[in-house]
Amino acid sequence: MVAEQVQTKPTHKGITSIDKRTNLSHEEFINQYVSKSLPVVLTDAAKDWKAMGKFTPEFFKKNYPDITKTIKDVTYRMDEFIDQMLAATPDNQAPYPYNFDIRKVFRELIADLQPEVIYGNTDRINHPLMPGKFLQGTTVYEIFLGGNGSGFPYLHVDALFLHTQITQVYGSKTFIMYPPDQTPYMYPYPDNPKFSQINFSNPDYEQFPLFREATPIEVTVNEGETLLFPSGWWHTTRITEPCISVGRVQLNGYNWDNFIRDRYVNWKKKISFAAAPILLYGKIVGAIMNSQDKR
Repeated sequence: MVAEQVQTKPTHKGITSIDKRTNLSHEEFINQYVSKSLPVVLTDAAKDWKAMGKFTPEFFKKNYPDITKTIKDVTYRMDEFIDQMLAATPDNQAPYPYNFDIRKVFRELIADLQPEVIYGNTDRINHPLMPGKFLQGTTVYEIFLGGNGSGFPYLHVDALFLHTQITQVYGSKTFIMYPPDQTPYMYPYPDNPKFSQINFSNPDYEQFPLFREATPIEVTVNEGETLLFPSGWWHTTRITEPCISVGRVQLNGYNWDNFIRDRYVNWKKKISFAAAPILLYGKIVGAIMNSQDKR
């Protein structure tokens, strides 16, 4: 089997916190964070979004009451979920994750998420040379609603080795993160190396003793702030109040090769004859995009 290993350079030993930056220039952003595969919280990246102040629990309850989501074989209407979300406690949690593909369910709201935050010099996700089929298996624009006590109990690396952007449009969310060089402590599933076998909320140290050696980096992303982090970073979340988050995947020259390799491995399992052209297409298009990045 072809190993789905994330890039391990540069290493991140000694990093204990994630910077919060305001008024950061794009050049500083690229040089200080993107090129070094470091996460960062931008406090003002979404300050001009119409979503800020608009995307509230009341807004979704009023305008989309009939939207539904099925979690563990139970279907929840939006209006019913919002009531549970606002009343949730750690002992009486709302269903989670209550998430939707914005392009499919709330396409008219994409305009409220402008201007885009671009994790690179060009936006390869929305590039005209990016085939839509290459992004199957992920959601480009996603919204998450959650209540106090909710959280994702399993550590994971995001799909397709894409970079991740999370903006808090309502409330806050805490991220617990581990850099790629701590992958040996994460006990990835052999057949799904982007997911850890460890239940973060109740780790079994007898079964997974190396997890004791893992050093988490914790950051709370407050309303109006945007967390950007590179592919390969292990993470999970904890919610302590009603919150609404908007996620967006990112692709640039730093994760392009891993992204194309992931697509190759995936297609080889399903449609073997179509796998090799992916590598060729990725090489050609990657070179074109690299040249555009330098302009």
